[in-house]
Amino acid sequence: MTGNRRVAAVDLGATSGRVMVGTVGLEVLTLEEVHRFDNGPVEVDGALRWDVRRMYGEVLTGLRAALSGGPLHGIGIDSWAVDHGLLDERGELLADPYCYRDGRTAGIADRVAAELGDAELYRRQGLQRLPFNTVYQLLASAEAGELVDARSMLLLPDLIGYWLTGVAGAERTNASTTGLYEVQRREWDVELAEALGLSPRLLAPLRTPGTVLGDLLPEVVAQVGAAGPVPVVTVASHDTAAAVISTPLDGTPAAYLSSGTWSLVGLELAEPVLTDAARAAGFTNEAGLDDSVRFLTNVMGLWVLSQSLEAWGGEELAPLLADAARLPALRTVVDIDHPSLLPPGDMPQRLRALAEAVGEPVPRTRPETVRTILDSLALAYRSRVHAAGELAGVTPEVLHVVGGGSRNHLLCQLTADACGIPVLAGPAEASALGNVLVQGRALGGGPADLAGMRDLVRRTHLLRRFDPTGNLDWKSAETRLPTRDGVST
Repeated sequence: MTGNRRVAAVDLGATSGRVMVGTVGLEVLTLEEVHRFDNGPVEVDGALRWDVRRMYGEVLTGLRAALSGGPLHGIGIDSWAVDHGLLDERGELLADPYCYRDGRTAGIADRVAAELGDAELYRRQGLQRLPFNTVYQLLASAEAGELVDARSMLLLPDLIGYWLTGVAGAERTNASTTGLYEVQRREWDVELAEALGLSPRLLAPLRTPGTVLGDLLPEVVAQVGAAGPVPVVTVASHDTAAAVISTPLDGTPAAYLSSGTWSLVGLELAEPVLTDAARAAGFTNEAGLDDSVRFLTNVMGLWVLSQSLEAWGGEELAPLLADAARLPALRTVVDIDHPSLLPPGDMPQRLRALAEAVGEPVPRTRPETVRTILDSLALAYRSRVHAAGELAGVTPEVLHVVGGGSRNHLLCQLTADACGIPVLAGPAEASALGNVLVQGRALGGGPADLAGMRDLVRRTHLLRRFDPTGNLDWKSAETRLPTRDGVST
């Protein structure tokens, strides 16, 4: 079966969700947003959780909108990583999933590392140690007695797919972020789960991107107004993995930056990098399409900026960017990955506290705060791009910026200046495009390999180039960033 395919890409973000209709073929790749909804954690009895049933209802609304414009050949779901739902023996959700920003996992990662050893954990997981990785969330649930009735654990895209089809599975790119996936064997690490006291029954069967999970259940077909069964395709359900698929790498040594709520900076490799140096530098090895490895590290990203805008009552960003561009560069820089910036809250006040604690000029105005965030992000990107290249033995000649941050031209220019290499910005809808491309391949309507997918992106989407100007001393600015221990939280 050949020809263009019309598919729905359910693209769930930690601040908003969308349902997009994509058309994919050998010469066409388009996207149209048909439904958008606000998303975000809610506080329930002092804990941050996701109202996942409301999220699912919004997905159904989006699918109805997609089907109102014509039949669909497929549906794919991607979202952020690590968060999950626990199901009982009847397949019912036990409670709304916790949000990764909830503080219940504090100290657990350190305890596990002390028990099993950092080096051994990295050899098995290949992951940057983050307090909210799924394995530490599960251990927190175990300590709270919340696993007693749990029979399976499904990451959020898998949970939505289960509700749509009745079929449970664990997509590999997302599974690789859990801390329970063995990076070299590319299978669940049952031995590690048992060593930590976690039942392997929690781990659903692994699914490879590009396989069909199942058809919509009859009751779902009726709810969304489909004329008949529609297949749900297992895509690269970790949104960063989906974004990297649509990053138009062309064989030139290149780094990528998936710029959104989080920024993920790294390289696409054939094999993981599991050295002590990579572990010490905080790099992670996550699964990509067709057995590729995403060697990357997390940066706090545009979360700090979006939370600042929220603190200012929903201030428009564009005028602030225009004012920030006129301010002196590198006046104030802070550790943009400081733990105090992780939870929701008053980011402008926290940034002022970080600057004051280390003797940096304190940003007082809103444009000064925006400029502090962007300069600090660009410095963080510089550090991560250079470190990724050194650790993997690669010298990146270009940095591809995809995702929402590719639209922030000031940040893109600052990033080119900081890294000293050209930035190619776009596409902005990278995760949804990666979702659509994998569906196209699975359904026989698009390029059959990763190189073909990326070539299609280059031919159908405008990329903007930012060349470094060389007029700022970013190396000196790096020396002003304090060590983590030297900053008050």
